[in-house]
Amino acid sequence: MMSDDEEQPLNVDGDLLKVSIIFPNGDKYGESSRSSSGALVRSGTGKHTSSNGLVYIGEWCEDKMQGRGTLRHPSGARYEGEFRDNMFHGSGTYVFPDTSVYRGQFHKNRLEGDGTFTDAQGLVWTGEFHDTEALGLKLQHSV
Repeated sequence: MMSDDEEQPLNVDGDLLKVSIIFPNGDKYGESSRSSSGALVRSGTGKHTSSNGLVYIGEWCEDKMQGRGTLRHPSGARYEGEFRDNMFHGSGTYVFPDTSVYRGQFHKNRLEGDGTFTDAQGLVWTGEFHDTEALGLKLQHSV
């Protein structure tokens, strides 16, 4: 059995390489491919664990979080949804450390468009969000 710092054999499956990559900062990742320059890049579906406790499980393309995935922060915050160029982009759900939840649209890591925000007390607000602004939100009443 090899230790993490020993070179791993490359198992080629089509264009994907089954190899564990351990970055100099301690981050770890599996399945990779070669870029046009020959460098190994994260590709396909995989799990990236950073040395600071961030964990991303999802789709990668050319070394970027791209497609569907889940990003978990050490604080307890979690994003599940669509990514583009390493950013929350598209439809997704963000759970804050205080357990409040935003479900809706994201644009370049910002809340953007129609969404629903449920605060830590369980009150549900709906409306249009624009980054840190959310004018005209409506509180849903339960009867």
